[in-house]
Amino acid sequence: MLFSLAAFGGGIASASLMHGLVDQPTRFSGSCCVYTGSPALPVTLSMIEAGGGPQHFDTVTLLRRLTGPLFNAELKKLTAQYGREQIGQFVKTFDFVVADSLRIVKAKGIALPSTPNPNPNNGAALARALWEAGQTGNGFNVEVMLDRAVSHPVHVAVMHDIDAKYGLAADAQYHAILTTAMHDLAAAYHLPIAR
Repeated sequence: MLFSLAAFGGGIASASLMHGLVDQPTRFSGSCCVYTGSPALPVTLSMIEAGGGPQHFDTVTLLRRLTGPLFNAELKKLTAQYGREQIGQFVKTFDFVVADSLRIVKAKGIALPSTPNPNPNNGAALARALWEAGQTGNGFNVEVMLDRAVSHPVHVAVMHDIDAKYGLAADAQYHAILTTAMHDLAAAYHLPIAR
């Protein structure tokens, strides 16, 4: 079965943290960390394109691309772990996150690059790029991944918008399910933790 095979602020920089990270509490991922550097927009564009593009982004399409032939097994695993209702809300929240992020960056005059990297048709390469985007030097952190995707200020703005639309619990559950999915992808593709 899939994935059961193995399974941005102003704090102080820590010597064990990767460049661009500060040791500052995050909303849903504990005491570490916030990414304060520039976003990895080619990876962000790759993720959006893998999900159908800016006008037609669909979380299920993205998950199918990331998991390939293991999609059904991963969906079954996540549904057993979190429940059908929570997975449905996760999909709605993720769709909203992408649409809201695109709205915010457009309003700020931030242009996405013309070329995605990695190739959005290569689910394994995209999973690796997203996994690497969440590395802190002390493991994976989903909020660092989201900071690197759009910048810390945009990530925070999107979280406030999620809270207003769906509530704080849905926001927290979105982060939790995304963390689990990323760990499942890392296990399936044997991705290392950056040190």
